[in-house]
Amino acid sequence: MQEVNQNLAEEAGLNIAHICLPADSSEDEIIDEILKINEDTRIHGLALQISETSFSNKILNALKPEKDVDGVTDVNLGKLVRGDAHECFVSPVARAVIELLEKSGVNLDGKKILVIGAHGSLEATLQCLFQRKGSMTMSSQWKTPQLQSKLHEADIVILGSPKPEEIPLSWIQPGTTVLNCSHDFLSGKLGCSSPGIHGTGPIAEDVSLLAAALRIQNMVSSRRRWLCEQQYRRWRLHCLKLQPLSPVPSDIEISRAQTPKAVDILAKEIGLLADEIEIYGKSKAKVRLSLLERLKDQADGKYVLVAGITPTPLGEGKSAVTIGLVQALTAHLNINSFACLRQPSQGPTFGVKGGAAGGGYAQVIPMEEFNLHLTGDIHAITAANNLLAAAIDTRILHENTQTDKALYNRLVASVNGVREFSKIQLARLKKLGINKTDPSSLTEEEMRKFARLDIDPSTITWQRVMDTNDRFLRKITIGQGNTEKGFSRQAQFDIAVASEVMAVLALTDSLTDMKERLGRMVVASDRNGQPVTTSDLGVTGALTVLMKDAIKPNLMQTLEGTPVFVHAGPFANIAHGNSSVLADKIALKLVGEEGYVVTEAGFGADIGMEKFFNIKCRASGLVPSVVVLVATVRALKMHGGGPSVTAGVPLKKEYTEENLQLVADGCCNLEKQIQIAQLFGVPVVVALNVFRTDTRAEIDLVCELAKRAGAFNAVPCYHWSIGGKGSVDLAQAVREAASKKSRFQFLYDVQLPIVEKIRTIAQSVYGAEDIELSPEAQSKIDRYTEQGFGNLPICMAKTHLSLSHQPDKKGVPKDFILPISDVRASIGAGFIYPLVGTMSTMPGLPTRPCFYDIDLDTETEQVKGLF
Repeated sequence: MQEVNQNLAEEAGLNIAHICLPADSSEDEIIDEILKINEDTRIHGLALQISETSFSNKILNALKPEKDVDGVTDVNLGKLVRGDAHECFVSPVARAVIELLEKSGVNLDGKKILVIGAHGSLEATLQCLFQRKGSMTMSSQWKTPQLQSKLHEADIVILGSPKPEEIPLSWIQPGTTVLNCSHDFLSGKLGCSSPGIHGTGPIAEDVSLLAAALRIQNMVSSRRRWLCEQQYRRWRLHCLKLQPLSPVPSDIEISRAQTPKAVDILAKEIGLLADEIEIYGKSKAKVRLSLLERLKDQADGKYVLVAGITPTPLGEGKSAVTIGLVQALTAHLNINSFACLRQPSQGPTFGVKGGAAGGGYAQVIPMEEFNLHLTGDIHAITAANNLLAAAIDTRILHENTQTDKALYNRLVASVNGVREFSKIQLARLKKLGINKTDPSSLTEEEMRKFARLDIDPSTITWQRVMDTNDRFLRKITIGQGNTEKGFSRQAQFDIAVASEVMAVLALTDSLTDMKERLGRMVVASDRNGQPVTTSDLGVTGALTVLMKDAIKPNLMQTLEGTPVFVHAGPFANIAHGNSSVLADKIALKLVGEEGYVVTEAGFGADIGMEKFFNIKCRASGLVPSVVVLVATVRALKMHGGGPSVTAGVPLKKEYTEENLQLVADGCCNLEKQIQIAQLFGVPVVVALNVFRTDTRAEIDLVCELAKRAGAFNAVPCYHWSIGGKGSVDLAQAVREAASKKSRFQFLYDVQLPIVEKIRTIAQSVYGAEDIELSPEAQSKIDRYTEQGFGNLPICMAKTHLSLSHQPDKKGVPKDFILPISDVRASIGAGFIYPLVGTMSTMPGLPTRPCFYDIDLDTETEQVKGLF
C-alpha cells in the first residue's frame, strides 16, 4: 500500500512521507507525533496506518479536521451527518464503495444494504452515504445471532472486515452483490478474504486501490483549500464591543474594562499560521519573518501615514487618531486594516509623558504590557549597544598594553591545537586586502594591520545606553578603576531608543540585511581618519544573535479587537522616528490589496513625515497612498498667538473658551504642514482631534480653512470619547483619498552634496532663508564625504516645537537662518544627521516625575498610575 500511495502521489504532483513509529508506541507518543504534524504547514494531509488496537477516539480526534484525509475525526463525521459533505473530508473507503456500485450500474434506491464487520467511522460513513442514496442500511458484526437471516434479506453485502471461517458461504444468496472492503483502511493490512466470496455477485473488486486514489484526491483538495485560504480575503474578525461612558474614564480604567482576545485567536483571524507566531503570555506574540516568503505574491494594501502639525508640549493625539482610524475601518466598515506603532521608551513613561498607547476609547491593550517591557526588544537593543561599547574601550586598552605579536596571538589563539581565523576575522582580512587564511602565513606588517584598529579616542561616537531618564549620565568619566591602567576618557549615556541599533532595527528588511547594517555601523575613526566599524571590532555576529528575536514584529490589539503591530521606537530627532519597515511590510501583505496599513510618524509633519518619506520609504521601497494630518484646536490657538502651553500646568482660558480669531490665525501652521505633504505628491486628509472644550464654530472653521489650504478633505474625529465609531467619517475620507493615483516623489536626490540636501530641507520644509554651518559641522561633512558616505539621506535633528530651530517661535517663522552646530552619521542605519542647535539624547526627570503615581496592587497584581 505504501508503494501504491507513493505512485499515486507522484502522479498527482504531491510529496508523500512515511513516518514509522515503534510498534510498541503508547497512545500519548502517537498523539504527540500527530500534534507535530498538525502544526507543520508543509503537510496538508495525514493518513493514519496504525493497528486496530490503537483506534481510540483520543488518537483519531487528535488530527486536525482540515488534514484528516480519511474522514475519521468527529468534526468531519459530524459535518457529513449534518449534510455539509462539501465542507469536510469523507472516508475514501466509503466513497470507493459507493462509486464502484454506481459505476457497475447498481441502482441503490430502495436496496437493502448489509454492512458486516465495519467499525467506527467507516460504519457511520457507509450508513450515512447509503441512506442519502435511498437505501435501507443494516449493520451487523460477524458474531450476530441473526446474521444468516440478514444475509438472506440483503441485496448488497459490504464486508468491512475478513469473514471468519465458521461463517459458510451458503448464507449469502446467489446473485447478491458483494463488495469486499476488508482491507484495513488505517493499518494498511489486507484482510484474509475467503476465495469463494468474490464469485457470488457481479462485483469482485477489493476497494483498497480506489480508496487509495480517493485518499490522494482528498490530499489534493486539502492543499487547494489551504492555498485558497492564503489568498486575499476579508478577515472574519470577531471585534470587541465598546460601551463608552460619559464622562470618559482614565485610559487605564478603559483598558482594564476590556478583555482582549487571546492573541493566538487574533493571529488566526488575520491569516497567520500557527508556526508563524511566538506567543508571549496571553495578549502578545511575535510574528516570524517567514510570513513574507509565504505571501510574497500577494498584493500589498494601501499605505497610510499619520503625521501632525507642530505640536504643543502635551502632544496632539497622533497615536489615538491612528488607532481610532483602524478601529473605524475594521470594526465598523469591515475593511482589513492594521495599525503599526512605535514601542514607547520606559524613560518618558516613568518621567513626564506617561503611557503612549493612544488614549480614551482608542488604545492598544493591555496598555500596561504595551508601555512596560513588551517582549524585551528595547532590552535586547540595550544589551547589543552596550556590548559594542564595551568592545571599543576594551580593544583600545589591549592595543595600548600589548605588543603587535602578543595582541595577534591572543586575537587568533590556538584552540585544541588548531589555530584558525573566525569568519568575521576573515572578512577583516579581505577588507585589508590580505588574501590569506592560514594565521601563521601573515607577515609582521600584515599581523600589525590586522591586530591594530588604532582607534582615536577623541573620535568615538558610540555611547552606552539605558532605558531610563537620568540627567546625571549625560557626561561621565569611564575607566577610573585601577585595572584599566589609567586609560580613562569622557563619555556619556544616551536613552536606549537613541541607539543606532534601534534605527537599524526600524529600517532593516531581513535578518541578513540587519546583520550587514550592524556590521557597517561606524563607531569611531582611526588615527589616519578612516572609519572603524562594528565589523572591524569582530562583534557583528554577537550583536545579530542578541537581536535575532527583536527583529520580529510584536502583535497586539486595539480596544475593539483589531490588530496592531508594535515594533521599534527610534528617537524622532536624532533618528527618523518611525516604526519598523518589517512591521509595515508584513501588515501590507496580511491586509491584502483592498486593506489599509496605518502607521504613525513622530512629532510634526516637518520632522517625522519628512523623514518617513525621505528615509523610511527610500529604504523600504514602499509608496504611501495618503497622509492623515492631525490637528487640534488647542495647538492652532497656540500657533495663533495664544499663551504658552506647559505640561503639568492648567490651560489658560483662551484654550477652554471659544476664540475663533486665535484659531484662524493659527491655521497658518496647518496650511504650511499641508504644503509640506504636497511637496511629496501625496494627498492630505486633515483629522481634527476634537476635545471636550472645542465648539462647533471652531471645528467648522478649521475644516473649512484646511480644505482651502489644499487638503483633500478635513473631518472632525471623536474616537477619544466613543472609539472607532467616532472616526468613521475619517475612514471614509481616507478611502476616497487613497483611491486617487499617488504622485509620490522624494524631496531630493541622495547624490546631491550633503550641504545641498540639508539646505533643501531647511528651505523647502522649514521655510528657512538659508543654513549656517559651524566649523565643526563643515569639518564632519568633509570627513564623511571623503569616507564615501556623502550619498546618504539626511535626518535633521531639531526641536519639534517649532518649524524653526527656536522652540518659542510658533506659527510659521520666516526669514531665519538655520544653524547647523554639528553633523553625525548613522552609517549602519543609513543616514547623516545634522544637529540644529544642541540636542539632548538623554532626557532628565522633572521635579515631580510620573513614578510618584505608579504603583502595584500586591493582591491583584494590577499596575496603577499609568494614565
